[in-house]
Amino acid sequence: MLHPDDIAAIAAELAEADRTYSVIPRITARYPDATVEDSYAIQGVWRDQNIAAGRTLVGRKIGLTSKAMQQATGITEPDYGVMFDDTVYESGAEIPVEKFSNVRIEVELAFVLKTPLEGPDCTLDDALAAIEYAVPALEVLNSHIELEGRTIVDTISDNAAYGAMVLGSVRKRPDEIDLRWVPGVLSRNGEIEETGVAAGVLGHPATGVAWLANKFHQHGARLEAGEIILAGSFTRPMWVSRGDTVRCDYGPMGVIECRFV
Repeated sequence: MLHPDDIAAIAAELAEADRTYSVIPRITARYPDATVEDSYAIQGVWRDQNIAAGRTLVGRKIGLTSKAMQQATGITEPDYGVMFDDTVYESGAEIPVEKFSNVRIEVELAFVLKTPLEGPDCTLDDALAAIEYAVPALEVLNSHIELEGRTIVDTISDNAAYGAMVLGSVRKRPDEIDLRWVPGVLSRNGEIEETGVAAGVLGHPATGVAWLANKFHQHGARLEAGEIILAGSFTRPMWVSRGDTVRCDYGPMGVIECRFV
């Protein structure tokens, strides 16, 4: 376990990297004894400082929930981070690429909760009952830690590499559509780069919502009504650069488009 002074120092490094759109050396290279608990403590210091500065928390992201993402990163367990209101875009948005580091795109579904959800024994059925609707989403990854050799401790500390999300306009209740078979066809500048279906996320994309509720219970917390839960990617991340136009077709759940400027 890290000393509280080290946790505060790393959180300050990451906050500065976020402000300056820069990258810091791997935490695990400098603090090889750092644990997953340490990494959530670092993330928590950063989160609380942002809330104190006036940012509004609107939800949580879950990452590394599919084999595609685990193979792409070499990390084999899910993680989570927080999302603030100023990171949410609508389809059609122009997104300033200079605000992010190591910019990549992931294909996901997001869920909005109508009731609170808590563990310790939360199931997929419990999660589905608590969800008001699903909406397609693109996640913009934003990694402030060098990618080579990083571990889950590095990614969690860095708010699970969350940068922003782009939400579609089609909303479906869980009883209106079989969410497992929502497709994603991801294109960059008119060329298809990645494809997948939502079942690639733990067998059902809402399974991650139940996992997160149970994880939160370990910290004496719960997911609240109105929160947006970004459930994890069912494709590999796609790199983007300034000038790229991104389009993702979710079949019955519509299309999302955005451009990086």
